[in-house]
Amino acid sequence: MTLKDRTYAIEDAFLSLYACKSKNTLGRDREEEPCAMRTEFQRDRDRIIYCKAFRRLKNKTQVFFSPEGDHYITRLTHTLDVSQIARSIARTLSLNEDLAEAIALGHDLGHTPFGHSGERILDKLVPTGFKHNEQSVRVVEVLEKDGNGLNLTKEVRDGILHHPKSGNPSTLEGRCVSLADRVAYINHDLDDAIRAGILKSNDIPEDIRAILGNSSRERINTAISSIYRNSVGKNFVKMEAEVEDASERLREFMFDKVYFSPTAKGEEEKAERMLTETYRFFVKNPDKLPQGYLKLLDKFSKEQVVCDYLSSMTDRYAVYTFNKIFVPKGWTFIDEGN
Repeated sequence: MTLKDRTYAIEDAFLSLYACKSKNTLGRDREEEPCAMRTEFQRDRDRIIYCKAFRRLKNKTQVFFSPEGDHYITRLTHTLDVSQIARSIARTLSLNEDLAEAIALGHDLGHTPFGHSGERILDKLVPTGFKHNEQSVRVVEVLEKDGNGLNLTKEVRDGILHHPKSGNPSTLEGRCVSLADRVAYINHDLDDAIRAGILKSNDIPEDIRAILGNSSRERINTAISSIYRNSVGKNFVKMEAEVEDASERLREFMFDKVYFSPTAKGEEEKAERMLTETYRFFVKNPDKLPQGYLKLLDKFSKEQVVCDYLSSMTDRYAVYTFNKIFVPKGWTFIDEGN
């Protein structure tokens, strides 16, 4: 019996009737030689971790642009938070942790520089609009590996595409990630807001704190415990009504007090000018795109390819590119003894 066969046997013995078992995957768009040790979902997880888009997440903003300090959340640390919470939910419900982890690690690969501000800006610029979940799928299907994509399983791509609140994942593991995403960003963004001096812990309405808890640890534990009590042994993944309502009210509180606060929005106008001018420059001069993106122009519109390039950028690379294009270089003068 191979190591993979042992994994299949463990899944058959211990996973829920409603779990997506690894041996039942719908497979990939392109057939590949199977791995003797790893299931297909484990292979997807590994491919995501080693891809370029995943590494760039470390320098992409979550909420605050280029924050000063080492402990603010980035898109990478957010992704790791989501992965941990999604795996915890999957474990309590006897679902497939490998599938949940792979979806979680890939769910934000297509996110823009400058957080959701960057997403809103590109959505206005690109004729077809922009949604980071759709771009994340484009990253794994088209952009990675020099235009060949990662050839992930259908279940992982479905979970990535449908992870937003409005989505409807086809697997319960995908639903775990969708909930984990919201639990993670509300809590770590709240911690960042407190660290930045925008909020104090007791600013959170008392009735919300009474239900969810007074710290991130308590609130995350409340969410996972509620999902377990409400969903174990059932063909859905949901919080209890009281906890879900309190979580939604906390989310609305964060939008009102943090996401659209002067501190978080203060640099957005500059970011919009910068991304807008950079976008227009490359649409007008597509020949200036990097070589890897030039090849895409044979298959896709220049607006789409420019969007691919801009959305791939880290915050600091977007600033570097803008400066390289639009900011004059300094002159070096020779001392002639005058």
